[in-house]
Amino acid sequence: MTRPAEIVIVGAGPRATGVLERILANVPGMLPDRELHVHVVDPYPPGAGRVWRAGQSPLMWVNVPARDITMFTDDTVRCDGPLRPGPSLGEWAGTSRERGADAEGIFASRLVQGDYLAWVFNRIVAGRPTDVRVSVHATRATGLTGGPDGRQQVRLADREQCLLADIVILALGHLDGAQDQQASELGAFADRHGLAYVPRSYSADVDLSVIRPREKVIVRGFGLAFVDLAVLLTEGRGGAYRVGDDGRLRYLASGKEPQLYVGSRRGVPYRTKISYQPVSAPAPLPRFFHGSVFRHPPSQELDFRTELWPLMAKEIGWAHYHELFTAHRDRVAVDWADFSTRYADFAWNSRRLADHVEACVPDPVDRLDLGRLDRPLQGVWYERFADLQAHVRGHICADVARRGEGAHSADLGTVRGLKSVSGQLATILGAGRLSARSEANDVAGWWKGFYDYVCSGPPSPRARQLVALSEAGVLNFLGSGMWMVPDESRGVFRAGSANTAHTVDAKSFVEARLPRSDLRRCPDTLLRGLLDCGEAVECVITDQDGFAHRPGLLQVSPDDFRVVDASGRPHPRRYALGPFTSVRHFSTFTRPRANGLSFRQNDALARDVLRTLGDG
Repeated sequence: MTRPAEIVIVGAGPRATGVLERILANVPGMLPDRELHVHVVDPYPPGAGRVWRAGQSPLMWVNVPARDITMFTDDTVRCDGPLRPGPSLGEWAGTSRERGADAEGIFASRLVQGDYLAWVFNRIVAGRPTDVRVSVHATRATGLTGGPDGRQQVRLADREQCLLADIVILALGHLDGAQDQQASELGAFADRHGLAYVPRSYSADVDLSVIRPREKVIVRGFGLAFVDLAVLLTEGRGGAYRVGDDGRLRYLASGKEPQLYVGSRRGVPYRTKISYQPVSAPAPLPRFFHGSVFRHPPSQELDFRTELWPLMAKEIGWAHYHELFTAHRDRVAVDWADFSTRYADFAWNSRRLADHVEACVPDPVDRLDLGRLDRPLQGVWYERFADLQAHVRGHICADVARRGEGAHSADLGTVRGLKSVSGQLATILGAGRLSARSEANDVAGWWKGFYDYVCSGPPSPRARQLVALSEAGVLNFLGSGMWMVPDESRGVFRAGSANTAHTVDAKSFVEARLPRSDLRRCPDTLLRGLLDCGEAVECVITDQDGFAHRPGLLQVSPDDFRVVDASGRPHPRRYALGPFTSVRHFSTFTRPRANGLSFRQNDALARDVLRTLGDG
């Protein structure tokens, strides 16, 4: 009798759950005559995994409307495997008022998201084919051995006997990162002077007990990690919000909050989520930025700033102005056909294009200025720190108002354009066409931050809360171009910015930024073991002149997600998928009816795995 085929999936979070779903959906058509046993290994609960596990503060939200998150395929998904429809987070949560979200798109808590993911996992397992077993091992995988032609052995932390597998799939999600040299030096400085230092970490894992009430705290980073931090240190310590008679939101302090001084490169929080629905049909994209426009020989390296960005910016502008001209014709001087014809002829940032836009779009408020969007505090200077606070509060309030009004739906066009060029850029990156310098300095160094700043900001209620915290004196804005130095002589952290001469001294410093991906520093013993013996390799991008960029990711084959060894050979029995791998354009969650990339990736991997099992 033929023994069952065995697959081990290391990881039990959303990505692992998605891969499992695609395996189980494809089994009847691809492995009909053989039993299958799938092992899922993770110390955290299946479905939710570490990031969405229970036990987190109920105050922490998912940063995407519940209606825009699904773990199920629908008829828009272009994959080879069978489709298995199911409810979105919003639809699922709407079945119970107590779950705290509904189908209208309220932002659910992370606990609700975790419950949804656990429910998805259980539903998938319950609906498995009769000749498939799924076993969950609530422990950590600590090692992986086995030759390319033999069964794989997966060591587990809680037992001596290894799991044997025909195929191993690594779906580890975001990796923990060991401290870099700067973090180690700051930690040592804090220890010498009895200070508190919180290095980069994921919000659910941060120990904030070291932050004392009423004490000044310098915070570096003004993105979503900061929003989580502010929530935990204010409402999480007993504060509350009330709407006054004038309609303004006010914060009622508990007295247990610290005084937060936050700064960053831009000095303002990410742009708030757009809360209105589309006014007109989106522009057909891509228009200018797509793979076929690059006619260089494949061996020639592309430069981001000189070759990609002019086309990317023009594409973003095309999406912005398409929405403006088709949805708000009363605010433009010509029709879309006349505007678009000349727009297409002119180069981005040319004087002729600028003159054309100015003539056709009378109000500067409606024109797209990507430089101003990227650096809203450029050139701002205040002698008085209080004036800087008022300026940043005004910026946040204006942003909330603009992103909540359909009259400014050209901003939604901008977001659509950004998402389009992001997808096209991923194709270029995956093909290895971009120079290593451009990947390091422009994509990792600037583009990703700009994209997240415009497209991945907090819900508007969170932005309003930041204003209320500032007015209550709990939150202070340091400004843009933030700097921080450890003052050895005085035994304090000291910080300031490019927008004011005011500086602040504090006994606590928090890095409100996610850890950098660094495969060589991650504490995961399974990955480190593969690296040390040459059975896995870090992704390295090298220019023709020898410049090398190390993004800190595991190298996998781009077409089938197989782990690549030090000699460049893809392993026939080992796969890896997720944000820790060199397939960098990934998406764990997707919107319903959006042909989600994660579904296509998961399906392609699952079908390749099942073909391998069928051939073996």
